Amino acid sequence: MAEINDPENTILIELKDGTVTIELLPDIAPGHCERMKELARAGAYDNVAFHRVIDGFMAQTGDVKNGNMEQDFNLRLAGTGGSDKPNLKAEFSRIPHDRGTIGAARSQNPDSANSQFFINFKDNQFLNGQYTVYGRVISGMEHVDAITRGEPPQNPDRMISMKVAADA
Repeated sequence: MAEINDPENTILIELKDGTVTIELLPDIAPGHCERMKELARAGAYDNVAFHRVIDGFMAQTGDVKNGNMEQDFNLRLAGTGGSDKPNLKAEFSRIPHDRGTIGAARSQNPDSANSQFFINFKDNQFLNGQYTVYGRVISGMEHVDAITRGEPPQNPDRMISMKVAADA
């Protein structure tokens, strides 16, 4: 496990193979970081499917409305929703979309990110300046690499739980 320097801005995601530790970047994208912590503390991300996982690109999850595999889960709807919170304004920066970074998933509208996010499997520089980067995996990337692929996957993996390290 990685050394945690700022537990209030560190996220722990439990996957089937182990824990993924994410360092949030509140100085870069404070709104996105606060939203992730708020939803994690509410348990909203627990049991949410990885509904879009593209080999060599990224793993997307975070649809807290339609992606909970324990509550009326419909794989066709996963990825179409967000949370009951308002959408977030884009917080673009010069932080590149490198392997292990966390990006805010959104529609064509740059200010439409809500609860969904993706983890980059590799450096995806073509996304730079178009999607908000607000965190990076600091340990457990091998568990991200093991997430079942598909758009959507036949039998999707899920986030078993997500917690803010300060609360764990």
